[in-house]
Amino acid sequence: MKPSTPIFTPVLIVGALILMVSFAIRSTFGVFQIPIAEEFGWLRAEFSLAIAVQNLAWGVGQPLFAALAERIGDRKAIILGALTYAAGLVLSSFALTPEAHQLYEILVGFGIAGTGFGVILAVVGRASSDENRSMSLAMATAAGSSGQIFGPPVAELLLGMMSWQMVFLCFAGIILSVLVLLPLMRSPTPASTAQREQSLGEALTAAFRDPSYTLIFVGFFSCGYQLGFITAHFPAFVTEMCGPIAPGSMLHGMGITTTSALGAAAIALIGLANIAGTLSAGWLGKRFSKKYLLAGVYAARTIIAAAFIMTPITPGTVLLFSAGMGALWLATVPLTSGLIAHIYGLRYMGTLYSIVFFSHQLGSFLGVWLGGRLYDQHGDYTLVWWVGVGVGAFSALVHLPVRERVLPPTIRAA
Repeated sequence: MKPSTPIFTPVLIVGALILMVSFAIRSTFGVFQIPIAEEFGWLRAEFSLAIAVQNLAWGVGQPLFAALAERIGDRKAIILGALTYAAGLVLSSFALTPEAHQLYEILVGFGIAGTGFGVILAVVGRASSDENRSMSLAMATAAGSSGQIFGPPVAELLLGMMSWQMVFLCFAGIILSVLVLLPLMRSPTPASTAQREQSLGEALTAAFRDPSYTLIFVGFFSCGYQLGFITAHFPAFVTEMCGPIAPGSMLHGMGITTTSALGAAAIALIGLANIAGTLSAGWLGKRFSKKYLLAGVYAARTIIAAAFIMTPITPGTVLLFSAGMGALWLATVPLTSGLIAHIYGLRYMGTLYSIVFFSHQLGSFLGVWLGGRLYDQHGDYTLVWWVGVGVGAFSALVHLPVRERVLPPTIRAA
């Protein structure tokens, strides 16, 4: 019997570290909402639009970088992504107008795409054995979320020591540091001759003709909406809506003495809970139907968000919500990418997943932008929360008709 491929391969380890650094920086932008808006006297919607543009650029750049990786090599695509990421952060640090921030965040979004899921998960998926693939994808995804544990608190700490402009420059240097890891990330063995005979266009045509691919695409929208809105606006929401941290309380004893610190800690807690949630999703995805697991994740998110917004906002409910939502935060990623690999094969998994991920980022754009726009109109985020509840319920339903079967070799992508 042929021995199984070890789960902890250099590709998985390096890919996980790159995702961790990339997403640590990406998760901090909500922390800058209030400092930047207060310095320039901007409306909430103006910096929110910059973050929304970043998310949209991430979605547009994801399939481009995935296709580029398949053409010029994974490591070259990651290098280009890190350089673009750093350039966007450096230019953003010198931006003095909302329009400049919005323009430079396009580069940041493309940089996240080049160092994010579309490229990394495709490499990890190809380097994993069939038996380990679901868990490997979950581990890489969880590593990205682990960056969210320390990203916002580090940003909050640095903001207490230096200007937000200097923090952006520090982050640019950090994202470039991941390039030293790339020599260890050797791409898996190329596809067989039979696999290479199918062009990317043929693979895309086969997927676009399959109703299940459309359902997966549409269903991923709500994940982006919810994650985008919470990442960008939750720290500000907590700062403004939550009562003061009581002296002598457990949180006060942990060093969380302000609602601003609580907001950053909430994002970190989401990342911490997501590690367990994502790994659990990978374990379950190997044993149960991925489409039903996805429907369950979206249904649970809907219930948790609705319960949170209908109860008084206190430090306790903030932490409970963060733990519950965190357990479901990126659980959709290994399940969605694994479902695509299962149905359409591995040859063009990166591009096919990245196109579906564009739907995720459309939702993220809307969640971030709508959060700022409706806040400026109504003075709170209530309506934005309820839209998130509605789209979450929709995604729970839309995954049920997906046909979770392997396409015949003549039309699948591998």
